[in-house]
Amino acid sequence: MPVTLDPDAAAVFKAFQEAGRPPYETVSPAEARELYLKGRVVTNPEPPEMKSVQPLTIPAPHGSIPARVYTPNKLREANGLAPCLVFFHGGGWVIGDLDSHDVVCRKLADEGQLIVISVDYRLAPEHKFPAAVEDAITATAWIAERSKQLGIDAARLSVGGDSAGGNLAAVVAIAARDGNGPAIAGQVLIYPAIDFAMTHPSHSEPETSILLTHSVIRWFRDHYLNGIADVHDWQASPARAKTLIGLPSAYVLTAGADPLRDEGDEYARRLKDAGVPVTYRTFPGQFHGFFTMGKLLQQANVAANEIGAWLKALN
Repeated sequence: MPVTLDPDAAAVFKAFQEAGRPPYETVSPAEARELYLKGRVVTNPEPPEMKSVQPLTIPAPHGSIPARVYTPNKLREANGLAPCLVFFHGGGWVIGDLDSHDVVCRKLADEGQLIVISVDYRLAPEHKFPAAVEDAITATAWIAERSKQLGIDAARLSVGGDSAGGNLAAVVAIAARDGNGPAIAGQVLIYPAIDFAMTHPSHSEPETSILLTHSVIRWFRDHYLNGIADVHDWQASPARAKTLIGLPSAYVLTAGADPLRDEGDEYARRLKDAGVPVTYRTFPGQFHGFFTMGKLLQQANVAANEIGAWLKALN
């Protein structure tokens, strides 16, 4: 479908083009991670002040999973316990870390007046599917089991993430519903990757190949998956889950100039059809990744505010 970028989004896209940054698929994963982190510094808004930001180490079968706990100055506590959002960063399962999404997590903690725990799951290609899924499920379960120690109300535990992180949040919600995890109150899916078949129209429209290009998506996919058979596994493609009935309330965000747009749109519709309460929000003039660019894109701050309000209304 025709897409017209908002003026500020068009200006950011032009600046990225003029910067001459090499496409991720032309460099090594290690170099791509460095480029991604440098890009975040340029586009991140001023971080809101936190009451505390603390490192956390979560034990796992392979050793440990690093995490970070964000506690805002204003916290919605009841009997000394607060709601919590377990957050999984984006980056195509190949790039991204706690630092790349530090400001995003601060914003969500501040806007939602809740604890945010960011999880640094293992990355591909060093750790292919399902390593990231295993870490996401393990971390969420561990946080729930030790909720009181962490000052968290287990009944108000949600999961969320952007892009690849949205994929992991959706998978964790399905796994938990099926008995492999704690009760989940809500899921925040920010332009989530939902189906590795990549057959939706938005995967082939020239207007959506902006920053997250069609070719770099394939590069991410090939690093993350072991082969074509993984495409059909719901833990890689949550759209392949047999049913979405019984999943927690969802906030689903999409962007118009995004290859993943149609996946998120369809998943939101399917969740609604399954009886799941859904808040669906699309930003037609924005591209994939805009949510992390609040310094340059006002719509990113609008989205953060809306997600915070949704989390407050949820619990």
